[in-house]
Amino acid sequence: MEREGAPIRVGITIGDINGIGPEVIIKALRDNRILVDCTPIIYGSTKTMSYHKKAIRDEEFLYQSCKTAEEAVPKKINIVNVWNDEIKFDLGSVTETGGKYAFLSLERATEDLAANKIDVLVTAPISKEAIIKAGFQFPGHTEYLAHLSGVDEALMVMVGPNLKVALVTSHIALKDVANTLTKEKVLAKIKALENSLKKDFGIIRPRIAVLGVNPHAGENGKMGTEESEIINPAINQAKGEDILAFGPYPADGFFGSNLLGKFDGILAMYHDQGLTAFKALAFEEGVNYTAGLPIVRTSPDHGTAFDIVGEDKASGQSMRSAIYLAMDVYRKRQFVKEISANPLQEQKRVEDKRKGKREE
Repeated sequence: MEREGAPIRVGITIGDINGIGPEVIIKALRDNRILVDCTPIIYGSTKTMSYHKKAIRDEEFLYQSCKTAEEAVPKKINIVNVWNDEIKFDLGSVTETGGKYAFLSLERATEDLAANKIDVLVTAPISKEAIIKAGFQFPGHTEYLAHLSGVDEALMVMVGPNLKVALVTSHIALKDVANTLTKEKVLAKIKALENSLKKDFGIIRPRIAVLGVNPHAGENGKMGTEESEIINPAINQAKGEDILAFGPYPADGFFGSNLLGKFDGILAMYHDQGLTAFKALAFEEGVNYTAGLPIVRTSPDHGTAFDIVGEDKASGQSMRSAIYLAMDVYRKRQFVKEISANPLQEQKRVEDKRKGKREE
């Protein structure tokens, strides 16, 4: 059911309770102007948020508790009490307890998203080591949400003010990257990126830059053949299907060149190839967006930052940007859905031989 005119219900997972997740949520929502457009619903517990609020000596963050998302008050900060346990916090440490409650928060939020109790999902950072200790069986949020959505593989896209970087492979070891790449996989990611740029960001004819995997993009086979055997054929097939894909470009020079501003999206072959450059250019405002899913999910582009937890040093900007991006994509999808709902049907023109006139 559409909720026309209502603020967007933004579900926010709390992340690892021993990391900076609760702190950046507090800081992102501090400015009440954000509540004009959204109703934040935080999945955790008031005790947990109160603990972190005291740790950074925050007196401005006001919220109300509720048992379910359906009880959330519009344009107020709401906390769904997923648990009421007395927790022993161990700020800055990787613990099974931290993973357990991060997992509980994520499970409840995704259940509510599937039940249409929230409109979008924003996830605070988790420790993969901690959450796996608690029984989580996926490399990260992206793979978990793809599994729940029944999608073979989602696309990780890092979004900055003027930069969108997607990944062919994400949470795998570097030694496995070359063996994982196939023409079909690269082509599928090109198509997924193009589709997301159109549907989620409103770019009518997106231009995509595809990076090589080897130094100097293989330098004509001298430093590897993945470009000539896998990446180039994928680009050529994409072009044959009317997709504006170009490359492969050497990754080292691309991000510092004037080519950067000529493309709407960039497809990197592996995690650090794309994210190292992205975070150097857009760390404060960067957002991790999961494309290719039926739902909208974003996350800050940073991790748990265990080294600064409780010191009031973490910035809330990336979390705030993640919330706004989730709302922007949600609105864009609704707009595309509306304008595509009842397309005009092409009318056949019939020749009336008796009158020599055309009739509709």
